[in-house]
Amino acid sequence: MAFTSAVITFPGSNCDRDMAVAIEQVCGGTVHRVWHGDADLPEGLDFIALPGGFSYGDYLRSGAMAARSPVMQAVVRAAERGVTVLGVCNGFQVLTEAGLLPGALMRNAGIRFVCRDVALTVDNNQSLFTAGYDAGQQIKIPVAHHDGNYFADDATLDRIEGEGRVAFRYAEAVNGSARNIAGVLNDRGNVLGMMPHPERMIEPAHGGSDGRALFENVVRGLVSA
Repeated sequence: MAFTSAVITFPGSNCDRDMAVAIEQVCGGTVHRVWHGDADLPEGLDFIALPGGFSYGDYLRSGAMAARSPVMQAVVRAAERGVTVLGVCNGFQVLTEAGLLPGALMRNAGIRFVCRDVALTVDNNQSLFTAGYDAGQQIKIPVAHHDGNYFADDATLDRIEGEGRVAFRYAEAVNGSARNIAGVLNDRGNVLGMMPHPERMIEPAHGGSDGRALFENVVRGLVSA
């Protein structure tokens, strides 16, 4: 099976090339670069990635305008068909604004930009994205965000925890996120949003390779399906 993926670029994206390089190096296959104004996605996609950055300059709310881009209608339709979708940092914000994931990303506690490596705990290792990690494993992944404070009401938090939809948690307080949630899955398990950047930790030269397994898990799971 040939692995085919797409990386969406919005005005203000700044991690799209990093994401494309990571997918190309780890997953192989064809990586399409798709502009936010495109109404359609390439045919036969296995994987769609929404990268980090500051889409539309974070005007209104982070990810709010990008979620209304023409391409996002196609991304929503693809996710509903079961295509695997990853949103990292600003991509996570876009996924919540588009209604593909519950909750919202607010301004960091302390109103400060956070840019450093952080420790994450793998909360659910049964998803397509996390199957190569051990449950409870601690990994190191960098963050770089100003609006990464994950919020949802208590009923929603109880529900996603009860359904095993918390993929990652911060091992320490980072940005004020409710229950230290760093990554969330949709109910079907084919959409993951996370604030930390796994594409920045795929080889030792980057300071570590703990993010590599996430991409390996995706391609392994999809190719063997």
